[in-house]
Amino acid sequence: MASEILNLVPRPGYSRTMSKIIITTILLAIAILVAVPADAQTHRRHEREPKEVEHPAPAVPADKRDSIVAAPGTFTGRPYWLALAHCGGIYFKLNVLYTDIAVHARAVKPDPKLNAEYTKKLNDAIKIATVYFSGAERFLMTDRGLERVDAVLTYDGQSLAAGDRVKTIDAALNAAKTCPALYQACQEAYPKACSEPLTPMS
Repeated sequence: MASEILNLVPRPGYSRTMSKIIITTILLAIAILVAVPADAQTHRRHEREPKEVEHPAPAVPADKRDSIVAAPGTFTGRPYWLALAHCGGIYFKLNVLYTDIAVHARAVKPDPKLNAEYTKKLNDAIKIATVYFSGAERFLMTDRGLERVDAVLTYDGQSLAAGDRVKTIDAALNAAKTCPALYQACQEAYPKACSEPLTPMS
């Protein structure tokens, strides 16, 4: 800021009066920013920001072409694409939650060790989410004959709703406990749809 103010010092061809006005305006703006308490700025910012919106899961019409989970567990009787989208949404939310901690450890209160730990976790979570999303996409393309874009649009609302339901890391990890068994069952019954290896979170 100081260098910018120094750059406004009058030079040949500049109006001395104009430079004084600009410098005065900049100094006045700085004084106002310093005078306004930080909590007032934060309060105004929160008023402008929209509240976190929950995405209700769109209704899923039954389709007899869908491959159904036969393995025992939480997802029994549900279409594979829907169960996989659900798991993908939970891992995607984990990625978001881990990202918040990593950013805080990187920028707000620097802690390189914590940043490194949570950066690894957020990368693992997004890789796992992608595996589930790819499986959901393949089922929708194969079972319903959808194009890739339409498949993504179909499972996206379901995955967002699943992620919205978990608010904390512990809740997300708890909700994801049955997902590896689902993916293993999918690999055994439909190896083409669930062809990617699933690496567990470290």
